Amino acid sequence: MPVGTAGTVKALPPGDLEALGAQIVLSNTYHLYLRPGVEIVRQAGGLHRFSGWNGAILTDSGGYQVFSLQDLRKLDPDGVTFRSHLDGSEHRFTPESVCEIQQGLGSDIAMVLDVCTPFPAERDQAERELSITLDWARRSRDWTHSNNQNGMALFGIVQGSVYTDLRTRSAAELLQIGFDGYGIGGLSVGEPKPLLLEMAELSAGLLPPDRPRYLMGVGTPEDLIECIALGVDMFDCVLPTRNARNGSAFTHDGPLPIKAARFSGDSGPIDPDCDCTTCQRHSRAYIRHLFNAGEISAMVLTTRHNLHFYLSLMRRARAAICEGRWGVFAGSFLERYRSGATEAP
Repeated sequence: MPVGTAGTVKALPPGDLEALGAQIVLSNTYHLYLRPGVEIVRQAGGLHRFSGWNGAILTDSGGYQVFSLQDLRKLDPDGVTFRSHLDGSEHRFTPESVCEIQQGLGSDIAMVLDVCTPFPAERDQAERELSITLDWARRSRDWTHSNNQNGMALFGIVQGSVYTDLRTRSAAELLQIGFDGYGIGGLSVGEPKPLLLEMAELSAGLLPPDRPRYLMGVGTPEDLIECIALGVDMFDCVLPTRNARNGSAFTHDGPLPIKAARFSGDSGPIDPDCDCTTCQRHSRAYIRHLFNAGEISAMVLTTRHNLHFYLSLMRRARAAICEGRWGVFAGSFLERYRSGATEAP
């Protein structure tokens, strides 16, 4: 899912996303609640009409943003009180209010409010925050069952830090509550890569295969392939868009630092094996020139390429699974991607 935190994917309008074949984008409840405000979006007919996006929209609950504020928030069993990072004004989220906000935004898929435990965390903290998350999950499900006016799907979120028994408990209780799909949260927050993969595999294996399994905030192309193999269906990450704005393009041979001096006279495309419009029409030398000249089109063209690369990778992964050639596809992609990395200037 391309990330459109504030109701837009940075540097690309909705028509470009549709042309790339994107089916769903992610937006953020916390940011949209603060600006422009849920009532403005509701009165505009929901986020789809407000933003001009005709595909599906998943909204994160804003829990990660709230809990990353640290000194600006106060957590209690009923909810969380926080101060806006914009103007310092005080606000409060509860599981019910977050579901109501997401319904006001017109979300197709809403995430429950949860506590994202940082890494590292002592077991006592992880267990305490998991208990709160599970209580909030029940309350979110109850509110949605009673107030769902637009068929909004609701996903629970597996937490428990890196403690196997806590994640096992989390998944079991979420299944008992019952959700339309399940997020795997609390990863990609600083833990070592092998531990991320271990917890992702554990969590995905505990969730029903007939419901979407969504690994939140992950990751690199390598991460996607590795975690698809573990049973994950959905991903989001700012990497393809953020890296593009900073001049880093993803290719089959690893990340490419397009602003590097060695590309000043390179007439080839970002990725010779890519069929996106950026690679069909523009050279590495030209895009490097646009970055050096401070042209906005540099970010647009590189973002278009990176999102095409990610979306195409996922389409090819789906096809490989359906055609019974996943192992060959995954092995070939990872071998080339890892051996050809060109990130160094």
